[in-house]
Amino acid sequence: MKVLISGASGLIGSELAATLSKKGEEVGRLVRAKSSAPGPQVLWNPVARIIDSKGLEGFDAVVHLGGDPIAEGRWTPEKKARIRDSRVRGTRFLAESLARLSRPPKAFLCASAVGFYGDRGDETLTEESPAGKGFLPETGQEWEDACKPAAQAGVRVVNLRFGIVMSEKGGALQKMLPPFRFGFGGRLGSGKQWMSWISLPDVAGAIAHALSNESLKGPVNIVSPNPVTNQEFTRALGAALRRPAVIPVPAFAVRLLFGEMADAALLASTRVEPKKLKTTGYRFRHPDLEAALQSSLSR
Repeated sequence: MKVLISGASGLIGSELAATLSKKGEEVGRLVRAKSSAPGPQVLWNPVARIIDSKGLEGFDAVVHLGGDPIAEGRWTPEKKARIRDSRVRGTRFLAESLARLSRPPKAFLCASAVGFYGDRGDETLTEESPAGKGFLPETGQEWEDACKPAAQAGVRVVNLRFGIVMSEKGGALQKMLPPFRFGFGGRLGSGKQWMSWISLPDVAGAIAHALSNESLKGPVNIVSPNPVTNQEFTRALGAALRRPAVIPVPAFAVRLLFGEMADAALLASTRVEPKKLKTTGYRFRHPDLEAALQSSLSR
């Protein structure tokens, strides 16, 4: 299989590229500037709506992982516009470009997130659950809708709804490690909010599974089968680092520090089940948080 990846140098993209290469697949990269990375490279500029259409031809699948980071900086109006536009406009442009090819790829897998569901308390959420309310759910809905031009051209579209990725190399866990390592870790707010997470190897494994499994289409929850509360996560991370994790951060302090993002991402409760992955037989390498943390920290 010949697979083109956007965001191949990022946390998930680099792990996916390595996983696919080990399986013997040919990996190409959708890039803004050529680099020394191996394999074919296709140039594009989603802001200027420029893409090498000829270079896009011949790929069996495309995995789109781009998007401005959600958890970096306060959500000013400008930041929120970048979050939305980097996902919606770039995805729509790529989907339209794929639809116009003489031989479109068989599959288009596009990043999404469990933020689609919003703050839902203790409700168990599957791919059939409706979107929540607020900035992240609305952005998630538009993000997934932006893939429609490819679907209308007969391409199998998969919306990868990622949970929190457990990796020391980047993402949310990397940001949490410094205070926990110094013994300043603790629950956020009540600690009762659910966190849907997944290990980095399982992210790559689940995407590879979705690439090869033609029955998978539409939204697919890329999360562990065992979500945890923030309190449980705090205890597990403290134990993995052999550090106390008993200094809570009150909800008002989280809101003071992070503004709107606090309620939308840090204090929100999202309990997500990977129903489609389980139904299609995906075997998780790290179904439990403790093993995932040990694996990540040892890496």
